[in-house]
Amino acid sequence: MRCTHCGAMIPDDMLYCPECEMEVQIVPDYNPLEDVLAREVKGSIEDATRQIRTDDIRRIRRGESQEYSNSTRVLSQGEMDEIRTRRNASMRQGQQPRRTSSGSARQTGRMSSGPVRQTGRMSTGSVPQTGRMSTGSVRQNTGSVRQNRSEAEEKRRQQIARKKRLAKKRRKRALIILLSFVILAGVSGFVLYQNSYEGQMGKGNQALQSGEYTAAENYFNNAISKNGKKAEAYTGLSKIYIQQDDLDKAEAVFLTAISSQPSNVELYKAAIDFYVDTKQLVKVSELLDDCEDDDVLLGVQSYISKAPEFSLEEGTYSEVQEVSLNSSGQTVYYTTDGSEPDTSSTEYTEPILLKEGETTIKAVSINKKKIPSLTVSKVYTIDIPVADAPAVTPSTGQYDTATQITINIPEGYKAYYTIDGTNPTDASTLYEGPIDMPPGQTMFSAVLVNKQGKYTQVTKRNYVLELAD
Repeated sequence: MRCTHCGAMIPDDMLYCPECEMEVQIVPDYNPLEDVLAREVKGSIEDATRQIRTDDIRRIRRGESQEYSNSTRVLSQGEMDEIRTRRNASMRQGQQPRRTSSGSARQTGRMSSGPVRQTGRMSTGSVPQTGRMSTGSVRQNTGSVRQNRSEAEEKRRQQIARKKRLAKKRRKRALIILLSFVILAGVSGFVLYQNSYEGQMGKGNQALQSGEYTAAENYFNNAISKNGKKAEAYTGLSKIYIQQDDLDKAEAVFLTAISSQPSNVELYKAAIDFYVDTKQLVKVSELLDDCEDDDVLLGVQSYISKAPEFSLEEGTYSEVQEVSLNSSGQTVYYTTDGSEPDTSSTEYTEPILLKEGETTIKAVSINKKKIPSLTVSKVYTIDIPVADAPAVTPSTGQYDTATQITINIPEGYKAYYTIDGTNPTDASTLYEGPIDMPPGQTMFSAVLVNKQGKYTQVTKRNYVLELAD
């Protein structure tokens, strides 16, 4: 049907226009019998209630007739019963006559039009009787029209209620289907989650918290089999061994995984976290020192601690040396007694002076994350050559005139001497200039000592001084 407001087509199962959203006015199907009844009632009322004039009475008495354009023939009680019977039978069969197919109704209308005109030609004696009959028929016809309208309204209400019930059933069916789909999707999702990497990790963590280490190990291994690139499962395995005080096995979890995935940055980060948590900071540098992947080193660069650089290559030197340490702004600690350096060792602030002999320097750098670098160790030997035994003049012999004894001292040395035959030391008499040879026999001994306290060989002279009278 079409909307009476905008003219749009309205589907049969809709109560509102899809264009203007106005409510559909549902009316009962056209019944030509009702038009017949309406015309009869209208005509009967007009003729029955019109005031009768004196001329009309005289005309009727003379046998004259007058045709009224609005008058209709009043149906008898039998005709009315027959019309109602046909109409009720048609309604019970669900076939109400349509305007386009109601041939019998049209015929009824035509049949009624002829007698209507004859009604005006009735004799004068029939006029009062006709008026009384028309009044009763009006009442009966009015009741029929009301009854028909009530029946049409009832039918309309039933149609609306039926459409509402159908719509409610459709909504209920759709809701049931949607709910079933949601439940099925939820069950499927739960099953998939339980067997997924995340599901196995969740079960593994629960088992770990409950102390069920065997079950936790199985769950974490299952997670690794589903996705071996993620580091969480390896961390879960390491926690199992940490709680069992087996740090070596916990460390092996990461080292094994890294050996098969040397470019996995997440595995390196997980291993570093393990070393930090277990206070094995030195092993962080050991792990990163073996890494050859630039992307990995870039990803963990904040943990890299560069080893200190030595200004002097290790080896043997004939002169005193100084060694400087550099570590790009990091703090450097060192030792010279061969022990391993740490934060409790001597902090480097100035060059290290190498003494004569062998010196071992070990140094380590500490970055901002307190990660120590690998220890760098270098050995230095300072071997300063010793001069020959000092030259002493005059040579051994017998002298009869006053003579002075002198010692030739090279640069960097001091000379010490004795005249009683004992070997001189740095505690003996310091030579400061020529010495008068004592009278009689003298055993003169001299030695040189360098700045490092190293002695030369001893030079000995035997003098005999006999002065002439």
